[in-house]
Amino acid sequence: MAAPWADVTGRGVVSSAGQDIAAFNAAILSGKSCLTPMGEYPPGTVRFTMGAPVVGFDPAAHFDERSLGTLDRFSQFGACAARQAWAESGLRDAGTPPHRIGVVIGTANAGQDVLELGWKRMLLEGKKPQPLSIPMAMGNAPASRIAREIGARGPVFAVTTACASASHAMLMGQMLLRAGLADVVVAGGTDSCFNCGFLQAWDTLRVVSPNVCRPFSKGRQGLIVGEGAGIVVLERPGRAAARGAKVYGHLLGGFMSSDAADLTTPDGVGMRSAMEGALADAGLRREEIGYINAHGTGTLANDRLESEAIRAVFGDLTDRLPVSSSKSAIGHGMGASGALEFLATLAALEAQIAPPTLNFLEPDPACAIDAVPEGPRPVTMQAALSNSFAFGGLNVTLALGKAGTAKL
Repeated sequence: MAAPWADVTGRGVVSSAGQDIAAFNAAILSGKSCLTPMGEYPPGTVRFTMGAPVVGFDPAAHFDERSLGTLDRFSQFGACAARQAWAESGLRDAGTPPHRIGVVIGTANAGQDVLELGWKRMLLEGKKPQPLSIPMAMGNAPASRIAREIGARGPVFAVTTACASASHAMLMGQMLLRAGLADVVVAGGTDSCFNCGFLQAWDTLRVVSPNVCRPFSKGRQGLIVGEGAGIVVLERPGRAAARGAKVYGHLLGGFMSSDAADLTTPDGVGMRSAMEGALADAGLRREEIGYINAHGTGTLANDRLESEAIRAVFGDLTDRLPVSSSKSAIGHGMGASGALEFLATLAALEAQIAPPTLNFLEPDPACAIDAVPEGPRPVTMQAALSNSFAFGGLNVTLALGKAGTAKL
């Protein structure tokens, strides 16, 4: 029977916090704010002034001219992050049979950029959209591109569950390993969000903060729009040791739940179910969790309900349990957020540091958790949780372990 956990042997990232894992980890662990002014958009376009875009990404540095004509920006992000992860894993020349390699990539929004370009061409220039607009915009485009680049001929597909997409994708990757359908799975999420129509749509939803994201804090006003890609390589336990490769942590288990309720208003029962299920699936006791990377959007309802759910699961242990939100530093990466936060949690476990929740003003009695407001905090921990709770009432909690804590 397959081991219940998966080893993480490769990591890749494209984000507002950096375009490689070293830069990303340094920003997350130091508590650096990666938000930037929305200077590119004319005043009055949207009401918010700050965002967390990927700055300085040059597609021509990563793709030839022919490829650029077939890849939307979200696919470019995903492919670049996957290249990093695949290179770090050392699997390129490891001789893994192609039909034993899978790819599962999550996205919330798919190819927004090429679709907006198509509308502009039609409405402003009287032209037709680009000929490859449909395959460029489809949600499985990043997964298909990554499979092509690494030669993956096993299960390859996309997951789209709003901002739980990447977490669903990584858990599905682990399930493929458990089921014996693959030996290696490249998994994660990607989204490109900074085009005018998409930002205006978020503006009308009235959940975006006008300036900064303050999860769990009194005075919080909403989320900050971000983007990027986070990709990991998951392997069956024992394979990395056999070829002398490094393991960066373990995906010990996870759980998926549905609220079966409102489209946009979260439900604490579903959040609680996801965390309790993840603990059970990973074989962990509540006392073994040393840190939680919260979904923590900075909206009034989500932060209150997530805090209540954490306390319902952990009881009095909550008072001594660090809980922070990476979205305060890197924005809400939409379909990539779960993977970016998974990488942040891996970094926390490796460094034994709980990253802070930035922009915290003062405690909100409705959020009775320890949000790590003072800055990076040294913490002794062997296991952690990462939460992703999406529109549509779709919840995922992943349980992570420090490298070396899972035993065959």
